[in-house]
Amino acid sequence: MSDSGTRGRAVSLLPPNATTAERALEATTATASDLPVPLRSLWNPDTCPADLLPWLAWALSLDSWQPYWPERIKRQRIRDTIEIQRRKGTAKSVRDVVRSFGGSLALREWWQKADKGEPHTFDVVLTLGTGVPNNAEFQQDIVDEISRTKPVRSHFTFTAGLRASGGIGIAGAARPFIYRRISATAE
Repeated sequence: MSDSGTRGRAVSLLPPNATTAERALEATTATASDLPVPLRSLWNPDTCPADLLPWLAWALSLDSWQPYWPERIKRQRIRDTIEIQRRKGTAKSVRDVVRSFGGSLALREWWQKADKGEPHTFDVVLTLGTGVPNNAEFQQDIVDEISRTKPVRSHFTFTAGLRASGGIGIAGAARPFIYRRISATAE
């Protein structure tokens, strides 16, 4: 705070009987408020510096975080975390979790099958997009997030696939999907 009679000098808010330590602390912290803190850019997953993304994820209560994820996956996970947390326990939240990892999925619940399955079960067929890690560790991260997000009473089977595209001749095109079944058990 400045007073017009002090010509720009800061006026102390301490009482006249303040100790030397209190005056030293006031002098030390007087310029702390002059530091520019770009809060708007720090709380935005698109503009936050990459080295601060883990802290932003923590502040938004993101359930898991891995340092080997690509930066675009990290930013997307942070972007989607509030919506996922809001809808946790629904099929939409499971879809949103997989989408935040850069994949797409076909989710079929027990009542949607031709032969009705066991109640409270669903099948997940994951197709990973390009530019995302395609290894067992990354797929396990997705399975773990599905397990955290799904309804608690539900169980699921997980099938992972790779997406490939190709063409046949001039007139036709084919888009084969190759699926690999992964057996995952929760302990």
